[in-house]
Amino acid sequence: MEHWSIEDYKNYEEGKKPKKAKYRSYKTSVDGHTFDSLKEAEYYQDLKLRLKSADIKGFCLQPTFILAPGLKYKADFITFNNDGTYEVIDVKGFKTKEYIAKKKVFEDKYNLKITEIN
Repeated sequence: MEHWSIEDYKNYEEGKKPKKAKYRSYKTSVDGHTFDSLKEAEYYQDLKLRLKSADIKGFCLQPTFILAPGLKYKADFITFNNDGTYEVIDVKGFKTKEYIAKKKVFEDKYNLKITEIN
């Protein structure tokens, strides 16, 4: 079964063909936040449960890191663990060349590993 965004449904109603997603992911909204994929939205739901059960101290949506002048990396989440550590998380369905390059620069500059959720 195919899932349509609100925009795709409106286009369907107007007789237009729905747009195909470039990497087979569809924007999904939860709690007023729009995520790039259903997988990312589901991970957000998991983080809310982990926060409620006190498994983590907190989390942040789409933190942005400056890699160089004019070059930014926006992760999907950062979680703040109970032991004072934190984890930069990227939910991935497909790794683009741009992401791979930015990941390398990020990990070298900040001496941190990005946790990829596939």
